[in-house]
Amino acid sequence: NSLIAFCLFAVLAVALARPDDKYTVRYDNVNLDEVLSNSRLLQPYIKCILDKDRCAPDAKELKEHIREALETECAKCTEAQKKGTRRVIGHLINNESKSWNELTAKYDPENKFTAKYEKELREIKA
Repeated sequence: NSLIAFCLFAVLAVALARPDDKYTVRYDNVNLDEVLSNSRLLQPYIKCILDKDRCAPDAKELKEHIREALETECAKCTEAQKKGTRRVIGHLINNESKSWNELTAKYDPENKFTAKYEKELREIKA
């Protein structure tokens, strides 16, 4: 669960890989507090990532990199993206459990990433 969220929204600030093997910083200025505090803004991201609705360009880029980010421990994420990802994960775990469970089921059905990041998951829940 932690990895999914860890990289799920490392990608809110993530997108296409740059030549230096980092994700683009194009969306690093997205106001995560505004998105997380407003269901009307957050739900389209979640629906896009779950293939339940169309995707805005930034959500589409996020969705395209989730699996890679999960598999590589977000190796292409900048420090700012990793920090943002932790905020998003914490919000999803603590405030959007239904969506969190759906995202986990889609991106980590075997719980292999959840198990790998169990320690971090506990820190985020705390």
